[in-house]
Amino acid sequence: MAGIVVVFDFDKTIIDCDSDNWVVDELGFTDLFNQLLPTLPWNTLMDRMMMELHSHGKTIENIVEVLQKIPIHPRVIPAIKAAHASGCDLRVVSDANTFFIETILKHLGIRDCFSEINTNPGFVDEEGKLRILPYHDFNKCPHGCSLCPSNMCKGLIIERIQNSISPEENKRFIYLGDGAGDYCPSLRLKEKYFMMPRKNFPVWDLICKDPLLVKAEIHEWSDGDDLERILLQLINKISIEESAQFISADCKLQTLSVSAHEPFPQVLRVQQ
Repeated sequence: MAGIVVVFDFDKTIIDCDSDNWVVDELGFTDLFNQLLPTLPWNTLMDRMMMELHSHGKTIENIVEVLQKIPIHPRVIPAIKAAHASGCDLRVVSDANTFFIETILKHLGIRDCFSEINTNPGFVDEEGKLRILPYHDFNKCPHGCSLCPSNMCKGLIIERIQNSISPEENKRFIYLGDGAGDYCPSLRLKEKYFMMPRKNFPVWDLICKDPLLVKAEIHEWSDGDDLERILLQLINKISIEESAQFISADCKLQTLSVSAHEPFPQVLRVQQ
């Protein structure tokens, strides 16, 4: 439906693993990653790891080959295609990076389903190295959110998307995510929106501590089968509600039209 915006996290939501860890592990750099992990923020560490890969002879083609093998539940792609075919506006909000996400979505044949990808910039520099930068430049302009990592506040992104849509459009949001970074945006969703946290993952645990803090309607999911079933059910539910409101409004307009041009019938008086 044109009145629905579906926002997907990427790692462990669209794909069934963490793309950063997948690339590092598949290319054999897990030990170095674990050695550097305590010393750097995650986003900065991934930029460092891409430079390490390059210095050890790993090419962009090697990275692409690994990304194209990433695991994904078989029902996720049909769910995304069905949501897109129904007219929903699909977007990605992820703490991965543009290079990983674009490469994977194009390989899966679903890149065109998404109108927008919000993530950390990832690009190949003139030396052939993949560089990964922060979405928010925390050195020049910190986002100030205590719930989110310094490089990205997903809550601010969701607010920006919500504010970019005029109230007259009356769009409904569905947000799907799994990680702790998806908690902040869940708190910024409005009433009559829907939050789909992955059950027994960090965002689910955080929501369960005080579910009343989330204004949106909560629908948990566990795997790709759940994701497809629940997402399409919610889209159908919103569609039915929108149709009912349209019919109701249409009936009111027809009533007003009749009353404006025709006199009310006179009441018959019963003689006693």
